This record gives sequence, C-alpha cells and structure tokens, in this order.
Amino acid sequence: MCGICGIYSFEADPRIDGALLERMTDSLVHRGPDEAGYFVDRAIGLGHRRLSIIDVAAGQQPIFNEDRTCCIIFNGEIYNYQPLREFLLGKGHLFQTQSDTEVILHLYEELGEACVEQLRGMFAFAIWDQSRRALFLARDRLGVKPLYYSLHQGRCVFGSEIKAIVCDPSIPREIDLQATDQYFSLLYIPAPRTIFRHIHKLPPAHTLTVTKEGARLREYWDVRFEPEMHSGASEEALCQQLGELLSEAVKIRLVSEVPLGAFLSGGIDSATVVALMAKAGSDPVNTCAIGFREDQFNELPYARLVANHHKTNHHEYVVDPQIAEVLEKLSWHFDEPFADASAVPTYYVSKMARERVTVALSGDGGDENFAGYRRYYFDRLENRLREYLPAWLSPAVRTAASLYPKADWLPRPFRAKTLLNNLSLSPVEGYFNSVSSIGDTVKQRLYSRDYLAVLNGHDRAIDLFRRYFQKAANADPLSTIQYVDIKTYLVDDICAKVDRASMASSLEVRSPFLDHKLVEFAAAIPWQFKLRGRIGKYILKETVKHVLPEEVVHRRKMGFSIPVRQWLRRELSTFCREHLESLGRRRPELFDAGFMRRLHSEHDSGLRDHSTVLWSLLAFELWEQRFMSPAARLP
Repeated sequence: MCGICGIYSFEADPRIDGALLERMTDSLVHRGPDEAGYFVDRAIGLGHRRLSIIDVAAGQQPIFNEDRTCCIIFNGEIYNYQPLREFLLGKGHLFQTQSDTEVILHLYEELGEACVEQLRGMFAFAIWDQSRRALFLARDRLGVKPLYYSLHQGRCVFGSEIKAIVCDPSIPREIDLQATDQYFSLLYIPAPRTIFRHIHKLPPAHTLTVTKEGARLREYWDVRFEPEMHSGASEEALCQQLGELLSEAVKIRLVSEVPLGAFLSGGIDSATVVALMAKAGSDPVNTCAIGFREDQFNELPYARLVANHHKTNHHEYVVDPQIAEVLEKLSWHFDEPFADASAVPTYYVSKMARERVTVALSGDGGDENFAGYRRYYFDRLENRLREYLPAWLSPAVRTAASLYPKADWLPRPFRAKTLLNNLSLSPVEGYFNSVSSIGDTVKQRLYSRDYLAVLNGHDRAIDLFRRYFQKAANADPLSTIQYVDIKTYLVDDICAKVDRASMASSLEVRSPFLDHKLVEFAAAIPWQFKLRGRIGKYILKETVKHVLPEEVVHRRKMGFSIPVRQWLRRELSTFCREHLESLGRRRPELFDAGFMRRLHSEHDSGLRDHSTVLWSLLAFELWEQRFMSPAARLP
C-alpha cells in the first residue's frame, strides 16, 4: 500500500509550495514507511509514500511515460497487471519497471480515461497529463482504497487521507453540519460528504478530471442485480461457478514479494479465505486472530478450529487494551468522526499481523454479497407483513410502537418496538430505521435548538438511502437493500475501517470477496439462493462446506465487536464523562450539555444502555480535539 497526495493549481500564475507538498506527504508516512517520492512543476505537485510490495527494487514513484508527458502516483494493487502489460508491450509501449503502477500509466496512454474499466484490483491513483494540462483521479469500483479532494480557490488538493489535505492552510476547516447529522445516524459519514464542508470523498467507481476549465466527475461502473442471468441455473451449477470465482479471487491476491498472511475471525468469510489460501499454496498460512476475556465477544475457539483444520501457522492475542490511548490514536488515523467500535479489534489484529507479515487477506464483503446480516431476514419479514397491512391501519401500528416498552438489552432486530415502528413506515424508511444507530427521538434532545433549526428540511442520511432505493427500483427487496449496503455501509464503514486500522500499522489488506467479478456474479444470483428461510449466505455455505469444519459453517453469525457497554461503565467511565463535558463546553451550538450528562449518568448506573450514542459522542470529541481545537496541530 501507499499514500498519495498532490496539488494542481489552475490560477493565472500558479506556484506550487514544495514545503507544503512535503508536509502533506509526510503526514501519510504510516501508509508508506519505505520511501518518499515527489514531482513538482509550475502548476502541479505530486507526493508519494511507498510500502514496497511488488517490484520492491525498482517501483519508486512518481513513474513517467517514455517522453515524460504523463506521470502517475498510485495506491493499491492491480491483480491483472501482467496480461495488461503483455497487451501494452504488443502495442509498442516501453517499460522501465516490473510494477503494476507503470501498467496503469501506459494503459492511460492507450485508452485514455477508459483505462480504469480494464483494471481488476483495489486502487486510487492520480495521473498528470502534461499535454492536456489535466489531472486525472480514479478510485476502484468497491471503494477499497480511499481518495479525497478539495476544489477551492483555484486549486485541486487531493490525498489518500484528509489529514494530507488539511495541511494546506488555505482550505477552511469548516464542519459540514449535514455530514455531522449523517454521522450520528450511521456512525460514519457516507460519500461524497466528509466532516469538512470543503473536502469531498471521490465516490467508488468514479473518476475526476480537473482542468483549468473545471472538474468533471464520471461513474464508470455499477453493480447490477440481474437474477434473470442465472434464473435457470441449478444450485449445483451455481456452487461450482462460485467456487471457481472464489478460488481465483484468492489466488490472484497471493502475488507478493513480501510475507503474506490472513485475518481469521472464526466466521465463515475469513475461514473460507484461509481454506482457499491453504489449498493454493504449499507453505502453511500465517493466520492472526484476536479475542476478548468476555465470552460473548470471544471467537478464538472457532478461529482455532479453522487453524487446526488447515494446519496454519496460527497466532492469537487476547485484548486487554489501554483503550483510551487506542481511541486517541484511531481518531488521528480516521481524520473524521467514526464510531464503529469494531475499528478497535481491527486495529489490534492488524498490529499483530504486521509483526509477522506485510500483506494480509481478509473476509470483508461476504455479508453484503451473500446476505449474511440478520437484518436482511427481518427486512424481508417486514416487507411480507406490509403486503397484508392496510394503509389505514398504519397510524394504529405507529401508536402501538410508541406505547410498546423499549428493550435495549436485545439486539435491534429482535425488539418488537422496532418491528412495529418499521411496519408503519415505507420500505426505505423501515430499512433506514433498522440500520440507524441513533434515531430522531434521541437527536431531538441531543441536538441544540439552533442545530435542529439548521437541519430542518436539509439533506439527511435517509435522503441518500432514497436515492439508492430509486437506482435499484427494479430489483427485488433483498437485492435492493444489498445494493444500498454496498453503496454506503460497505464503502464508508467496512472498507474505511479496514484501510485506516491496517494502515496505522503499515499493513496491506486484500479482500477477495470485494473482487468486482465476484461481486457481479453474486449480484446476479437469485435471492432465494442467498437467504433460505432464516439462513443467510446459503449458497456460500453450500459452496465451501466441504473445506471447513461443520461447527464454523453452521454457527450463528457473530459480529466483530467489543464490550463497549462494559468498558464505558468501567475503564472508560471517567474518560468518557470528561470528554462529554469538554464537548458540551466546546460545541453548545450543536449539543445539549445537560442531556449528554444525563446519558452518561443513566448508562454509568446501569439504568439504561446508552453505549452507542456515548461512543459516538466520544469519537466526535476526540476528533474535535485533534483536528478542530485552536491548539490542534497535525503531527
């Protein structure tokens, strides 16, 4: 992996500040600790930090074409670069290196902006085209690798992480208030927004071309749920095709000149990856797993089953964290508020893996592709019940939901209050309610009156969900919410979490389930093969059951989570209270300090479980102190 950043000035008299470019590049040193590279001309400055994986000896960046009219900086891996290289050699292109980076550059020369459509891998890159005076930015189809940009005052400033962009003092650090509200709904900020009003995420499967005439955003790919493609296929045939695609997706991700291993959680996705790695190679797979002292969060016994089954070189670590220190570290690496608590175990497993390998494979994407989340079953149940619910009865159902007692101790899908409330809503409103972590009822008391007034009538997170529901209008209900999750939760929660938590330890993570050919195939599988009764991932389980222990294949799904509720009452109680008090003083225009004190008091006493909202507020305040306080300084 690498870190990239740059500045393109299209002012009348452009001048690139070389010292600023170096500061931006240095802020990404964790993404590429091996070496740095720069290119500065009158209007353009490019910076690169390298983590050497392929062509270790000669893959330094930026890389130029033959006549030095184009150059590239690149973050990621292209798994089909070797056949592309052969194609380009046949077209007469000359290569200086054996790297996948140079292949992209020559492919751009040959195909122009359509080059991204030929790439199979995870990537974010920038190409400076001197002849066109154009900056071309691109991001992979599933958003595995990040890319941010700001168009402000006659310049485009971009980077792998926001911290590189905010090194530029000319870019205002103004909070996006709509993005803040989206964060408290979802625990992450969905693309294209970021927490900063003047900084944007380049959406997955998009390119951005910037010239002095302006900027043009283009979508070059989208996943299509077209079950009619396999409507006549037998279960046996689908399993065979899926098995072949999975094996290929794993095999092409084993190309590396540095040590390689895998995360092993004990769930079916990571277990499948490990099984296929063991089948593809002759040496034992290096596997890493973490656990907790609390049994309900500990998956180590299942990880050991898989490790023993495939005779891996297995390593375990039981987390007994200095949690406050870890949260402060993660706030620096995420650049914006992020409250998915599974970032903590992801950080620990990445840190442990980096002590042994430079590249690790993971099972991310299996749930979204094959309907693994329990909420998919409950959403289908709700849609079936809605078919029998007359419209005139919805207000009565809504009233019943409001009177039904809360059951905070149960997972959300099992709470009758949630079910009744969702039945009174439209499908998109019901699904949004299921995935929202903090609902409007709490927000009405948490937010200040001024903030509520600002938000009234403006873009909310549910509006983004509505747009994606409309794009998937012809799909069945299960495929529709899978599409929404791929466009939102997968990209801006799962992929962002894995990228930042692994890059904090300079570890590259590759995800076979996010191979776009596999994603396209999975999307075309009829929903009945994914969700069979209450069984999610049915087709995946049938495909891999012969290579995994039976206990792993049929175990109940367990999220990669941590004992947040307990930690907030023990190790983090004082830490949380002090930071909430600080947030109340710092942001009275946004939050009600009295209500935050009440939340903490009720949770601390065990009266209620407010762990989600408290964790969200704590993450927001840690980010605020790092990036927005008057005394804030970027390392």
